Amino acid sequence: MRLTAVAQISVDIERGPEEGEPHKAGRHPNTCPVCHSHYRDDELVAALRVCRQCGYHFPVGARERIAQLTDEGSFSEIAADLRSADPLAFVDLRPYTERLSEAELATGLGDAIVVGTATVGGRSVALAVMDFGFLAGSMGSVVGEKFALAADLAVAHGVPFVSVASSGGARMQENILALMQMAKTVMSVDAVRDARLPYISICTHPTTGGVIASFAALGDIILAEPGALLSFAGPRVVQQTTGETLTKDFGLAESQLRLGHVDAVVPRGELTETLARLLALFTPPPEVEEDGVEEPAPEPAPGAFGWLRRLLGRSGG
Repeated sequence: MRLTAVAQISVDIERGPEEGEPHKAGRHPNTCPVCHSHYRDDELVAALRVCRQCGYHFPVGARERIAQLTDEGSFSEIAADLRSADPLAFVDLRPYTERLSEAELATGLGDAIVVGTATVGGRSVALAVMDFGFLAGSMGSVVGEKFALAADLAVAHGVPFVSVASSGGARMQENILALMQMAKTVMSVDAVRDARLPYISICTHPTTGGVIASFAALGDIILAEPGALLSFAGPRVVQQTTGETLTKDFGLAESQLRLGHVDAVVPRGELTETLARLLALFTPPPEVEEDGVEEPAPEPAPGAFGWLRRLLGRSGG
């Protein structure tokens, strides 16, 4: 006899009334929920999906995020053919297989993560980028496996490992199999660390549940986008459970920075440059052809990367 479970996972990603209205089903995806400015698709892409009026960071899909962060044409994808199975024959309001097919059609992805190799500022990296558009970026067995394969790539090639998280947590339709991915991804991060390679974790809105409780919180350097929710559970759930009144910025990137859980909150427009400079600090310069000349990196703006100098000072670097 098949058991039918009717369940609903709620990740509260509302930003609070002071930051504008939360997402509504009737709002156009190109309309800013904070200041209500509206943009054409090409305008949003050119602005890295950041509102030019108020700085609100719109969601970014995995492939567009890769294009933003990496050198043009450098990304090489692996494991693109992996697909989630349905070993539990899970059905909630709809069959899991139906949800998977719908998510693949909507996003063009096989699952909620894209992995491979690329260069950033001329330096090679192994890359794992999540896509919230695929079943809320939930982590199931395929996400865990592809993350592990990306970490293996980093170790095999001796290059830094960079992940970009955007997730509602573990995928309930895979039950214990999804929860096991927390341990699996942590072991993959340990393998990168044992190889004495840097792991940089970038957390975007939202990074919650089993993802923030595993690999996303384990970076040697942890960066976050402004206003991103980084919390195991959303503020509404926490407040209802504990009965306590929370601060307005509970779980947001700025709060996590103040508490020391992230190293820097970096606007999207500065993220690629920040990542390139971190890689330059932690890795040797890229090889240059005999007749080639490597261009020097531009000088940082006055006061830039003060957070990194403070971090290195604390670690004695």
